[in-house]
Amino acid sequence: MAKVSKKKPAAKKAAPKKAAKKVVKKAAPKKAAKKVVKKAKRKPSAALMKPMTPSATLAEIVGAKAQPRGQITKGLWAYIKKNGLQDQKNKRQINADDKLKKLFGGKSSVNMFEMTKLVSKHIS
Repeated sequence: MAKVSKKKPAAKKAAPKKAAKKVVKKAAPKKAAKKVVKKAKRKPSAALMKPMTPSATLAEIVGAKAQPRGQITKGLWAYIKKNGLQDQKNKRQINADDKLKKLFGGKSSVNMFEMTKLVSKHIS
Protein backbone atom coordinates (compact mmCIF):
# COMPACT_ATOMS: atom_id res chain seq x y z
CA MET A 1 0.00 0.00 0.00
CA ALA A 2 1.18 3.36 -0.92
CA LYS A 3 1.35 6.07 1.61
CA VAL A 4 -0.73 9.09 0.90
CA SER A 5 1.02 12.15 2.10
CA LYS A 6 -0.97 15.10 3.13
CA LYS A 7 0.70 18.35 2.53
CA LYS A 8 0.21 21.07 5.02
CA PRO A 9 -0.90 24.29 3.48
CA ALA A 10 1.85 26.84 3.34
CA ALA A 11 1.70 29.47 6.04
CA LYS A 12 0.56 32.84 4.82
CA LYS A 13 3.05 35.58 5.09
CA ALA A 14 1.99 38.42 7.34
CA ALA A 15 1.35 41.68 5.60
CA PRO A 16 3.71 44.44 6.64
CA LYS A 17 2.28 46.58 9.44
CA LYS A 18 1.32 50.10 8.65
CA ALA A 19 2.40 52.89 10.93
CA ALA A 20 -0.39 53.74 13.37
CA LYS A 21 -1.76 57.23 13.14
CA LYS A 22 -1.85 59.24 16.32
CA VAL A 23 -5.28 60.44 17.23
CA VAL A 24 -5.36 63.59 19.30
CA LYS A 25 -8.49 64.07 21.34
CA LYS A 26 -9.58 67.56 22.05
CA ALA A 27 -10.27 68.32 25.68
CA ALA A 28 -13.92 68.86 26.50
CA PRO A 29 -14.77 72.41 27.45
CA LYS A 30 -14.81 72.88 31.21
CA LYS A 31 -18.22 73.29 32.74
CA ALA A 32 -18.89 75.76 35.49
CA ALA A 33 -18.36 74.16 38.88
CA LYS A 34 -21.63 73.30 40.58
CA LYS A 35 -22.11 74.33 44.16
CA VAL A 36 -22.37 71.34 46.45
CA VAL A 37 -25.19 71.89 48.87
CA LYS A 38 -25.04 69.69 51.93
CA LYS A 39 -28.36 68.67 53.35
CA ALA A 40 -28.86 69.46 56.99
CA LYS A 41 -29.16 66.43 59.24
CA ARG A 42 -32.70 65.51 60.06
CA LYS A 43 -33.68 66.67 63.49
CA PRO A 44 -35.76 64.30 65.61
CA SER A 45 -39.30 65.38 66.29
CA ALA A 46 -39.58 67.46 69.43
CA ALA A 47 -42.63 65.42 70.47
CA LEU A 48 -40.61 62.20 70.43
CA MET A 49 -37.76 63.73 72.41
CA LYS A 50 -40.03 65.15 75.13
CA PRO A 51 -39.36 63.40 78.46
CA MET A 52 -42.37 61.33 79.53
CA THR A 53 -43.08 59.98 83.01
CA PRO A 54 -43.77 56.24 83.15
CA SER A 55 -46.53 54.86 85.39
CA ALA A 56 -45.62 52.89 88.52
CA THR A 57 -46.19 49.60 86.65
CA LEU A 58 -43.93 50.61 83.78
CA ALA A 59 -41.39 52.16 86.17
CA GLU A 60 -40.70 48.68 87.63
CA ILE A 61 -39.30 47.70 84.23
CA VAL A 62 -37.69 50.81 82.73
CA GLY A 63 -37.10 53.01 85.78
CA ALA A 64 -39.05 55.89 87.30
CA LYS A 65 -36.98 58.66 85.70
CA ALA A 66 -38.72 60.76 83.01
CA GLN A 67 -37.29 59.84 79.58
CA PRO A 68 -38.23 60.09 75.88
CA ARG A 69 -40.51 57.46 74.32
CA GLY A 70 -37.63 55.93 72.39
CA GLN A 71 -35.64 55.34 75.55
CA ILE A 72 -38.65 53.80 77.29
CA THR A 73 -39.15 51.41 74.37
CA LYS A 74 -35.44 50.61 74.34
CA GLY A 75 -35.53 49.79 78.06
CA LEU A 76 -38.60 47.61 77.60
CA TRP A 77 -36.92 45.62 74.81
CA ALA A 78 -33.79 45.23 76.92
CA TYR A 79 -35.94 43.73 79.69
CA ILE A 80 -37.69 41.39 77.23
CA LYS A 81 -34.43 40.13 75.73
CA LYS A 82 -32.66 39.85 79.09
CA ASN A 83 -35.43 37.61 80.44
CA GLY A 84 -35.94 35.66 77.19
CA LEU A 85 -39.60 36.65 76.83
CA GLN A 86 -39.62 36.78 73.04
CA ASP A 87 -41.27 33.71 71.49
CA GLN A 88 -38.65 31.48 69.82
CA LYS A 89 -40.73 30.52 66.77
CA ASN A 90 -42.56 33.81 66.19
CA LYS A 91 -40.20 36.63 67.19
CA ARG A 92 -43.04 39.17 66.96
CA GLN A 93 -44.83 37.56 69.88
CA ILE A 94 -43.95 38.56 73.47
CA ASN A 95 -44.67 36.10 76.29
CA ALA A 96 -45.41 38.09 79.45
CA ASP A 97 -43.99 37.40 82.88
CA ASP A 98 -45.66 38.73 86.06
CA LYS A 99 -44.40 42.31 85.62
CA LEU A 100 -45.40 42.46 81.95
CA LYS A 101 -48.84 40.91 82.62
CA LYS A 102 -49.65 43.96 84.77
CA LEU A 103 -48.46 46.19 81.94
CA PHE A 104 -50.38 44.27 79.25
CA GLY A 105 -53.67 44.28 81.14
CA GLY A 106 -53.53 40.62 82.19
CA LYS A 107 -52.71 39.20 78.74
CA SER A 108 -50.12 36.41 78.78
CA SER A 109 -48.98 36.96 75.18
CA VAL A 110 -49.12 39.99 72.85
CA ASN A 111 -47.51 40.87 69.54
CA MET A 112 -44.94 43.67 69.40
CA PHE A 113 -47.33 46.14 67.74
CA GLU A 114 -50.03 45.59 70.35
CA MET A 115 -47.34 45.95 73.01
CA THR A 116 -46.54 49.53 71.97
CA LYS A 117 -50.26 50.38 72.06
CA LEU A 118 -50.61 48.96 75.59
CA VAL A 119 -47.42 50.66 76.83
CA SER A 120 -48.53 54.07 75.53
CA LYS A 121 -51.36 53.98 78.10
CA HIS A 122 -48.72 53.87 80.86
CA ILE A 123 -46.83 56.98 79.70
CA SER A 124 -47.89 60.48 80.61
